[in-house]
Amino acid sequence: QAEAEAPAPEEEKPAMTAEERESILSAAAAAARPFTAADTAVTSATKPEFGDYQCNAALSLAKSLGLPPRKVAESISEALGPRLAGVFDDVEIAGPGFVNLRFTDEYLSDAAGLMDSDKDRLGVPPSSDPDRVVVDYSSPNIAKEMHVGHLRSTIIGDTLSNLLEFAGHDVLRLNHVGDWGTQFGMLVEHLRDEYPAALDPETSGGRRPRRPGRAVQGRQEAVRRRRRLQGPEQGGRRPPPGGRRPGPIGVGVALRREPAGVPEDIRRPRHRGSQREGRELLQPVPGRGRVRPGGHGTRRRERGGHGRLPRRLREPGRQSPPHARAEERRGVQLRHDRPRRDPAAGPDGKGGRGEGADRVLYVTDAGQSQHFEMVFAAARKSGFAPDETRLEHVPFGLVQGEDGKKFATRSGDTVRLRDLLDEATRIAGEDMLSRRPDGDGSDSLSDDEADVARTVGIGAVKYADLSMNRESNYRFSYGRMLSLNGNTAPYMLYAYARICGIVRRATGQEEGTPVVWPEPAGRIVVSDDTERQLIRNLVKLPDVLGEVEADLFPNRLCDYLFETSQLFNKFYEKCSVNNAETPELRASRLSLCAVTASTIRLLMGILGIPVVEKL
Repeated sequence: QAEAEAPAPEEEKPAMTAEERESILSAAAAAARPFTAADTAVTSATKPEFGDYQCNAALSLAKSLGLPPRKVAESISEALGPRLAGVFDDVEIAGPGFVNLRFTDEYLSDAAGLMDSDKDRLGVPPSSDPDRVVVDYSSPNIAKEMHVGHLRSTIIGDTLSNLLEFAGHDVLRLNHVGDWGTQFGMLVEHLRDEYPAALDPETSGGRRPRRPGRAVQGRQEAVRRRRRLQGPEQGGRRPPPGGRRPGPIGVGVALRREPAGVPEDIRRPRHRGSQREGRELLQPVPGRGRVRPGGHGTRRRERGGHGRLPRRLREPGRQSPPHARAEERRGVQLRHDRPRRDPAAGPDGKGGRGEGADRVLYVTDAGQSQHFEMVFAAARKSGFAPDETRLEHVPFGLVQGEDGKKFATRSGDTVRLRDLLDEATRIAGEDMLSRRPDGDGSDSLSDDEADVARTVGIGAVKYADLSMNRESNYRFSYGRMLSLNGNTAPYMLYAYARICGIVRRATGQEEGTPVVWPEPAGRIVVSDDTERQLIRNLVKLPDVLGEVEADLFPNRLCDYLFETSQLFNKFYEKCSVNNAETPELRASRLSLCAVTASTIRLLMGILGIPVVEKL
């Protein structure tokens, strides 16, 4: 009877599979995680037929909600419809759950009209919360002549600085001047002895004296000449031989950097790398000991190990960069001299010696990435750089020779930057002569035409570099850099000059006079699909500028410029301006021409390339 009354044993439940456990854990984690702006997954449409923007949030939300992606997309569409009325057409669902958004013609008309009424900024507002941004770039060895490999840091840094200034930020451009030692001392002393006129910027004319050989210099003489330069390098006021700082010799006259369109404030370098500033950075940091130099070739082993950051300086899970180490009681020690100079361009968390920057950009080649990882880690741990300050290395690939090797001034196979710019100007001038009307017997350019040829040639060199992904290496080629077709500066300059000609003819202005842009049309009329596609591209200008400001890839500006020029050509081939059907449509198309020209002028200016009204 007891056995009969005993409860029956429970049936054993099957074990949960790994897939089931993973599904439950993923759903719980997704439900616990807050929905952020990044989860909205709104991007520009990959193809015009998909509209202007895509929202892919349904795909990521479906898993946590336990619903099919398309069902989630339908819910998103129903919620967005009333909110987006007047800006986008009916929300469209495509594929497994993509939400496509397309601007209405009314919104495009209003947006283009706003851009037309503000030709300087094209309706792009400045930042409401501007930052103090320091951009450290260029910084060539002023004791050597610049070659084409020096071009990248200068023009990339200049472009990013221009963009950040347009966005409304307070930008400080820094140009380190180094190598004031034996090399430069020997050069200046040689110039004093053999070419005294070369020290005078008004009479030198950028001539290149014969390079002296080291064999003729005795060691004691070299040391003596180096000491004559130590005063300025260490922060003193005594000028080097020649009675002035060496900057104008290397950066102003002998290197001829002005033709590349670099601003005046960067051509007059700030001596940010002085020994005196370096010593100021080595003062004790409260609670963290002293940051101090280790000197070149130091082999002392200390707690924390040689060539490695101690645990408190290392990022979790990452190997520490070499050439920096610390003592447990004395703080961070940087083995090389350069790391203690680089923080001089950065922010100062204690408000005394730095630039007080919110964001610091170092534009150097990718080979220095590890160096800056070390500098940033030391600056964070020492408290020199506050956590809220953004320290960013902007790496770029190398300009390589035809053999695929890095350009180096000691190799003897480099292309001088001066020669490259002169050759670019020559090719542009020959192209202008070849396109002269038949019967014009002149075989030379006028002064105005020579200026245009220089703008086109140098612009072609800069644009060819900026149009590439900055992180990529590329092989130097005259043909590619100086091409006057395709996605190049001459193509963009021609597009701008063509629009100027269209406006001149439509408004009865004389050839050769500065263009007077027409008054904004009362309303932009969208009567053809080519007009629609052009405006859809133009109104995305704020998005493009914002993306480049965030990720610092100038080639996206070039891609956008090229696409804008192509869409304008399609519009002009399909839609007549002078012979428009109605006066209202004619005024509208003239305004569309003006907005396109203003967009090209603005972005070419950010790239550091002036536009020309006749080509």
